[in-house]
Amino acid sequence: MRILFSVLIASFFPCCVIAAPNTLVQTFDTEFTEELAKNKVPGAAYAIVKDGKVVALKTMGTRAVDAELPVNSATVFRLASVSKTFAAELAAILAAEGKFSLDARVLGYVPNLKFKDSGHASSIKVRHLLSHSAGITPNAYDNMLEDDWGLDKIIPRFEQIGAMCKPGECYGYQNILFSLIQPVIEQSTGKSYKALVNDRLLEPLDMDHASVGLEAFLSTANRAEPHVFTRSDGWMRVLVEPNYYRVAPAAGVNASIEDMAKWVIAQMGYNSKVITPELLKTVTSKEVRTTRELNRRAWRRHISDAHYGLGWRIYSFGDDEVVLHSGAVRGYRAFISYSKELGLGLVMLMNAQTRSIDRLSVSFWDEAFDARDAGAKAAR
Repeated sequence: MRILFSVLIASFFPCCVIAAPNTLVQTFDTEFTEELAKNKVPGAAYAIVKDGKVVALKTMGTRAVDAELPVNSATVFRLASVSKTFAAELAAILAAEGKFSLDARVLGYVPNLKFKDSGHASSIKVRHLLSHSAGITPNAYDNMLEDDWGLDKIIPRFEQIGAMCKPGECYGYQNILFSLIQPVIEQSTGKSYKALVNDRLLEPLDMDHASVGLEAFLSTANRAEPHVFTRSDGWMRVLVEPNYYRVAPAAGVNASIEDMAKWVIAQMGYNSKVITPELLKTVTSKEVRTTRELNRRAWRRHISDAHYGLGWRIYSFGDDEVVLHSGAVRGYRAFISYSKELGLGLVMLMNAQTRSIDRLSVSFWDEAFDARDAGAKAAR
C-alpha cells in the first residue's frame, strides 16, 4: 500500500472536497472541515503539496463574521511568526553574497544593545538572533511591545536583563531581539528590509498577494479580519493590532494560501533559482535544541526531539524530521510544514485564535508517517 494523492488543482484556484477515497488528502480534508465546523472558526484555508505540486487547496468560511465576505485562495492573512522564515532566508541569501557574515557580532550594527552581564552583548552573533540562542530569557519585553512601546524605548531596557547562558548554548524564543536582523540587513545593503523581502523573495516566487507591514495589509481589500472568542458572543471581529508589525522580521509578513503554497514548494527545493539547496541547508541546520517544545500539548506524544535552525523549527517524528513554523498574533493563526523525505508539505491559515490549527497539524503528520510505514510493511 502507498499514499495516494488526487490532484485537485493544476494551478491556484479555490476548490472543494477531494473526491478520491482512502487517501491522506481526503482524510485531512474531512478532519479540517469537521474541526472548523465544530469550533465555528470564522475563516481558514489550507494547501497540501506533494513533489513540488499543489494537490489540494481549500478555503472555508468568512473574512469577517459580521459580513458576507467568503475566504478565497487569494485572501490575505497575517502570518505572525511564520514571518521569521522569510527574515532568516533573506539573511542567509545576503550572507552568501558576502553582504555580512552570520557570525558577525550584532553589536557592530546595534551599538546601543546592552545587557546586565558585561560582555554578553559583544558575544551575540547574527546567527544567535535567527536561532533564538542569544542566551536571554524568552519573549523578552514582548509585553512592552504589546503595550505599544516603540523599539527606541524598549532596546535600552535590555541592559536590565541578565543572561541565562552564553550565546549559542541555550534557547529562548524572541521577537524583539530576532527583529534586530533588520538593522543588520539594512546597514549592510543600504536598502529597506521591506523592499528586500519583496525584491528577493516575494516577487521572484510570484507570491502576488504577499506583502510586508500594516499599511500593505490594510490596503488589501481581500483580507481576513481578526477574531477572538468571547463567552457571550462567540467569535467576535476585532481591530488589527499594529504592535507586532513593529518587529517586521519577527511578525510582519502577510500572505494568501496561494502564496504560502508557493513558499513551501520553494522550501522543498523546487525553486532553486530563488531558494538554493545551499540556503536550505543553512537555515535548517540544527543550531540549538528546544526541549520546551517536547511539552507542547498537541505534539508531545508524537515527537522525540526538537531543534531550531535559522528561522525554522525541526521536529523529530521518531527517525523522521518535519521542518515547520507556527505563528500567532491576536486574531490569527498560521502554520507551515514539510518533510523532504515524504516530498510532502502542509500550510494552514486561520483568522481566529484557535488551537484547531495545532490539532490538525499534528494529526496530518502522524497520519502521513503512519501511512508511509504501513505502505512499507505491506511491500515487504
